[in-house]
Amino acid sequence: MTAQASEDPLAILDDYDFVLPEAAIAQTALVERDAARLLLLDRETGARVARDRDVRVRDLVDWLRPGDLLVVNATRVLSARLVGRKASGGAAEALLLGADPDRPGAHRALVKCTGRVREGLELVLGRGEGLRARVEALHGRGEVSLRFDPDVDPYAEGQAPLPPYIRREGDEDTDADLARYQTVYAREPGAIAAPTAGLHFTPSLLERLAARGVERAEVVLHVGAGTFRPLDGEAMTSGRLHEEVFVLPQETVDAIEATRARGGRVVAVGTTTVRVLESRVDEDGRLEAGRGTTELFIRPGGAPFRAVDALMTNFHLPRSSLLLLVAAFVGREPMLEAYREAIAEGFRFYSYGDAMLIASGLAEAESEGA
Repeated sequence: MTAQASEDPLAILDDYDFVLPEAAIAQTALVERDAARLLLLDRETGARVARDRDVRVRDLVDWLRPGDLLVVNATRVLSARLVGRKASGGAAEALLLGADPDRPGAHRALVKCTGRVREGLELVLGRGEGLRARVEALHGRGEVSLRFDPDVDPYAEGQAPLPPYIRREGDEDTDADLARYQTVYAREPGAIAAPTAGLHFTPSLLERLAARGVERAEVVLHVGAGTFRPLDGEAMTSGRLHEEVFVLPQETVDAIEATRARGGRVVAVGTTTVRVLESRVDEDGRLEAGRGTTELFIRPGGAPFRAVDALMTNFHLPRSSLLLLVAAFVGREPMLEAYREAIAEGFRFYSYGDAMLIASGLAEAESEGA
């Protein structure tokens, strides 16, 4: 590696790159949420478990133990994608990012259109006749201030804010995605992307887990615009990600303490849940309830995991902060080997794709007949 390359804060991401066939990117969700495949990775050994078996998410009841605690992200995804046109003609769409902190009544948004995005640009967005909107100001990272007519709720006209690697034409599958790009336990509106590991759960699966003695607790982290952006030099240098709003209830802290006392495992459903818990834990493993924002960037070589014992997660994009978090949890080589096997075996990747469970004790569970 050259001196110049070694000074590039993004150079380390070359170690977290892989080639993924486009056909491996899931474009639609499975009809049955818990029918997704589940790759099992023992955290202690780094070895894959049950590689010769067809394990599905619905089989979690065989791999989690009585006394374990599932911690899920109960954020609710907003219908934040608005498709339409420029008032003067030409295609346009907007992704709403939330209220504009500097302009009361306006929204921050990412806007794409034919031609240049400029101040004063008039748009017609949403279903039917559409809603009129005007670009009031331009900001960094492609964000704009977007103002709709007074007393208009743009989210009522929106579509599911699917990530760009899931391709839709116009209103194709809009209603199906609105239902499917949402967890069954979503309750707190505020996200513009789904906590995708949670998309696999069904009421029936949650009931079966509860019957087995696996309890459930909630956090909230509203996934923001940063989830769509690649890692940049600033994040790699500062060790901080984009801010995201979180809530850690006292009830969840109490449930985790009770789980620890009985010898159970804290199983985080998704990287968003991990970021909330690890943001609120001290060096002695004590959690503090609260709400606020987190910029926590978990990557190999950082602080040890103190709040989370096991992780259920989807398969992530190369060179992404999510991939680095998983590598920090189980190790770079075991993770990349699991990804190589998943690609070779036709696992489905990304938001609507399959999942993996990383936990210690999986090898023992297999030997005991799970």
